[in-house]
Amino acid sequence: MIPLRDNVPSRTRPFVNYAIMATCAAVFLLQLSNAELTERLAMIPARVTEGADQTLVRDIDWVRTRAGIEQREVLRPALPAWVPEWATLLTCTFLHGGWLHFLGNMWFLWIFGDNVEDRVGHGRYLLFYLCCGVAASATHLALSANSSVPTVGASGAIAGVMGAYLVLYPRAMVLTVVPLFFILHMAVLPAWLFLGFWFAMQLLQGTFAIGALETGGVAWWAHIGGFVTGVLGIMLLRNRGLRPPVVVRLPRTERLGHYPVYPRRRPF
Repeated sequence: MIPLRDNVPSRTRPFVNYAIMATCAAVFLLQLSNAELTERLAMIPARVTEGADQTLVRDIDWVRTRAGIEQREVLRPALPAWVPEWATLLTCTFLHGGWLHFLGNMWFLWIFGDNVEDRVGHGRYLLFYLCCGVAASATHLALSANSSVPTVGASGAIAGVMGAYLVLYPRAMVLTVVPLFFILHMAVLPAWLFLGFWFAMQLLQGTFAIGALETGGVAWWAHIGGFVTGVLGIMLLRNRGLRPPVVVRLPRTERLGHYPVYPRRRPF
């Protein structure tokens, strides 16, 4: 499911959220021009636990054969990180594996991040986001300590933001694109349903993929770890000076379903 917008207005300009998105965009553009940057700043679990000298990563090499020049997969020692290995648990959250990965992550952050920053405050939101990202990386590291596949992406940190959104705005409404049998349907879903379904899918796919963590693909458990950290973290902060939510009583004709909570943005 793809969220298009929610009906929760933000009372403050989310400049920290904008700064995070701008940083991810700048780093992604650097990745496109410097392929080495990805490996130098990504979290490679085996490199964290064993060191670069003991870690072999897969690479593509051009080999001359009788049939011509062919691509072959080779193993080589991992390049050492540009930062301390433990710091790659954070730096990897600003890297992405391609345009679709980057745009998808930034879109989810755009939808859910501003409202969490509005409630938490700018400084605490930045610390909260970074902690969720590190926790997500640590979860993946704990379950795939011997993997030599580079781990990149802001998904874990954004999952933490989504977990916080679930706690803070469970009855908000999310305009969603739902693909059913190659047909796109529009639906207005409560946040608890949208985010609960998203988390259930991560948990389901993470459970099935737990035996193949070293082969690459999506780091499902990073998403799970980030989401759980976001839920627990925001519950700890909820009674520590968070701004109250925007609550406006709407006439019945203005209510979305049975959730008379936040003023909607028009059109919705």
